[in-house]
Amino acid sequence: MDVAAWLRGLGLQQYEQAFRDNAIDAEVLPELTDADLEKLGMLLGHRKRFRKAVVGLGPSSSHPDASTDDIAAQSRTRELSAERRQLTVMFVDLVGSTALATRLDPEDLREIIGAYHRCVADTVAHFGGFVAKHMGDGVLVYFGYPQAHENAAEQAVRAGLALVDAVRRLQEPEPLRVRIGIGTGQVVVGDLITAGEGHERGVVGETPNLAARLQALAEPDAVVIGPQTRQLVGDLFEYRDLGAVEVKGFPEPTHPYQVVRESAVESRFEALHGTTPTPLVGREEEVDLLQRHWHRAKSGEGRVVLLSGEPGIGKSRLTVTLQERIQNEPHTRLRYFCSPHHQDSALHPTIAQLERAAGLERDDPPERKLDKLAALLAPASPEEGALLAELLSLPTDGRFPPLQLTPQRKKEKTFDALLRRLEDLARQGPVLMLFEDVHWIDPSSRELLDLVIERVPRLPVLLLLTFRPEFQPPWTGQSHVTVLVLNRLDRREGAALVQRVVGTGDLPSDVVAEIIERTDGVPLFVEELTKAVLESGNARTVLSRAAATVLNVPATLHASLMARLDRLGSAAKEVAQVGAVLGRELSYELLAAVAQRNAAELDGALDQLVSAGLVFCRGTRPLATYLFKHALVQDAAYGTLLRAKRQELHKRVADVLEEKWTEITEAQPELLAHHFQEAGDWAGALDHWQKAGGAAVARAATREAVSHFASAIDCSRRLGDVSGGAERMTRLHLAMANALMQAEGYRSERLGKALQDARLAAANTASVELQCDVALSLAPFFYATGRNQDYLTLAEEQLANDADLLPTAYLSGLWATKGIAHFNRGEQPQAAEALRKALDLIDRVDPSRRILFAGADQRVSTQDYLSGSLTILGFIDAAVEENERLVRNVDQFDKPFDLAWRLLAQCDLCALFGQYEELLENATKIVEICERHGYTARRSSAIRWRGHARSHLGELDAGIDDAWESMVLWRGQGAVFHTPEKA
Repeated sequence: MDVAAWLRGLGLQQYEQAFRDNAIDAEVLPELTDADLEKLGMLLGHRKRFRKAVVGLGPSSSHPDASTDDIAAQSRTRELSAERRQLTVMFVDLVGSTALATRLDPEDLREIIGAYHRCVADTVAHFGGFVAKHMGDGVLVYFGYPQAHENAAEQAVRAGLALVDAVRRLQEPEPLRVRIGIGTGQVVVGDLITAGEGHERGVVGETPNLAARLQALAEPDAVVIGPQTRQLVGDLFEYRDLGAVEVKGFPEPTHPYQVVRESAVESRFEALHGTTPTPLVGREEEVDLLQRHWHRAKSGEGRVVLLSGEPGIGKSRLTVTLQERIQNEPHTRLRYFCSPHHQDSALHPTIAQLERAAGLERDDPPERKLDKLAALLAPASPEEGALLAELLSLPTDGRFPPLQLTPQRKKEKTFDALLRRLEDLARQGPVLMLFEDVHWIDPSSRELLDLVIERVPRLPVLLLLTFRPEFQPPWTGQSHVTVLVLNRLDRREGAALVQRVVGTGDLPSDVVAEIIERTDGVPLFVEELTKAVLESGNARTVLSRAAATVLNVPATLHASLMARLDRLGSAAKEVAQVGAVLGRELSYELLAAVAQRNAAELDGALDQLVSAGLVFCRGTRPLATYLFKHALVQDAAYGTLLRAKRQELHKRVADVLEEKWTEITEAQPELLAHHFQEAGDWAGALDHWQKAGGAAVARAATREAVSHFASAIDCSRRLGDVSGGAERMTRLHLAMANALMQAEGYRSERLGKALQDARLAAANTASVELQCDVALSLAPFFYATGRNQDYLTLAEEQLANDADLLPTAYLSGLWATKGIAHFNRGEQPQAAEALRKALDLIDRVDPSRRILFAGADQRVSTQDYLSGSLTILGFIDAAVEENERLVRNVDQFDKPFDLAWRLLAQCDLCALFGQYEELLENATKIVEICERHGYTARRSSAIRWRGHARSHLGELDAGIDDAWESMVLWRGQGAVFHTPEKA
């Protein structure tokens, strides 16, 4: 085994010379004691890393004969396994090599080419470059691989300029000149050819080709760079703009630049960004501001602070500082974390917070979980216990009364319960409420936050929300809301942060100054670079290659973190990659099930990640949970995985969850759907997205349901025209339409598109029932958009073509919806005729098989419209008779929607007969029912009738207010049901 390469893989390359001087080979490694390593000058942290790595080599490491090759092969496989990276590639070509070959003896040419190759290797090595391949007189060089560097693009350009001078200075019989091209981009790099003599570290992607093409554009002794490299190095150099150029093999022109020389700009920040930085504000001032708001909140004046800042700027660190400052003060702390994997999981931050607060463990039996939840909520009412148990997907087994609520009302009562819980905590003392990463918030949590922020001014609560700048908070402008935008650190604050990272140790002032200079005031950059200096034990080595070359934080922080992951070795990096697939927060048990490593190796890798500060650990194994320190840490690890490996891991996660964590898959089908989808298992993803959509509808989380059904539709499309595909697609579009109708109203453009897609999909099926389902679903949309004639045409086509094929329930539905369309158009004779036919058919249909219309039983809606039509036609006795039949039928069903509709039908007759006291009583009952169950459309109608009754009973002002409120509600729905014109 190559001990030097092995040390480099561990990030311990500074000890290579000491090992070489002391003749330490692979056979000796396991025998080295801690005292031996200390004599070699190895720091304590590095000694621990070394010992863990030696254990990972296994007992075979002490047998160099046959097993050393195996160990080396294993090490090489892990070290060079292919991965995705952002890479800067240099292509160097010797000018006039063909002419040299015709003039020189082959041996002389060999010496010249050899000197040129050595010059290239020595020069690029000085700048962190890696010679990947010699191609005659051409040389391919990588910057940022196999060891990642934060400033790879800048180092490549500097190496190019230095190489031009170095080759020109070679003392050879013939003067030598080079052309150099440099490109930056995403590639797959690593062990592409893994056997035999062809083994090499290759690159797949357009970047090497771009570098070669740019080289061809260069003049002798010139360096030409591509546009992405130019963006990364900013104005650190002077350039000659070569304009847009057609490049062979690339579909679009590229915009190359010739590098002339290093620029004389004083500020690296200005050089890289070209703008004056925002004046910096000290963190103490920001903490003081938060503490002032906290003191006001404690006095009963609740406050909200919106904390905005780019990734890595220190939002989370600031919230931690506030918590530390007030930790000795009596208060309650509530912490909520949004997640990119749960943006469509309704109330995920709240669910996770309740589970943590109650101390729910995965292995707890349901009754134990209920006991813990009840203890947390005491003395909550049984209804609140039932609501929050259902929110946490806990079976109650009769412990709480059943919830006889519509999804919308259940959602509202759940919100009320959560708000009461906040109020109860606030009555006990001040509350610090932290809501982090709100840019990933789910729609239902956003609704809940609206209510919390509205209520906060009356409570001793400080609500602190953190988010990235791309999120536009809707809560600004309120007197109790403050916006705080975090800027970068100044030099004094940067130095203080360096010292906090160093702890009791010390760094030379020039090293601290250089760290601050290189990190440009981004706190996470300061912290990470300082840790890199401490871990390496050689500040000069680290700082010579660690300058942050661009403040596009995701890109540069990715490079910084990849450098640290590389230094930890392959085992820790691979565990970080598996963890990144699982999410920001992950349990040890799930990680162990997915990682497929022995416990010692997994524990050692996790300990390295924790020691390096890349992840946090809570609890003890095997019940421990791990949290990536920052979302970008997770992104960096995840981004290196190749698609095939990524899909393999997601599939493994899905399989493990499905097999061993059924409670998670049942409570969060969207999580399983995400992993199946990322694994490319479209069938599995489709099934679980569909379940997630249905579950969201049941919770009245309609916006999440829309997203889930949209994902299911995408998966269905990817499955192609398999058996039953058109029928499945039709049902998905109908489910999507149902969710959209609730989320966005009857006139939603997206609703219209979903229904049209359902119609097109149904046309490709042989199911006339499914086609009729689509037609009936189109009815409310056509009514609300004033397209009653279009619906009449559709219904009449269905009746003409498919009447003999459809079950009675569908026929009754078509006649009923046809009659309502005539009613809306003012065509009352036709309406009454169609509605009578519908009622005759309905009588033959079992009540359990009837089709719902607008949430009510089909008979209810049909008799209501028939009664209204007969009233308009002047057949009052017949109308009263239908109304009485409606009352008798509704009493049998006893459903809130049906009851509201029956009372509305009675309102029509009460108004007609001048029975205003009864009209007011009925309208008031309807308003109460609709407010309890979230039945918006009927509520607006009821308020209209209430106003009508009040105005006739002498309450004219109240009647006018009701009329206005009803108009506002109807206009808010955008509906135009009644259109008598013949268009």
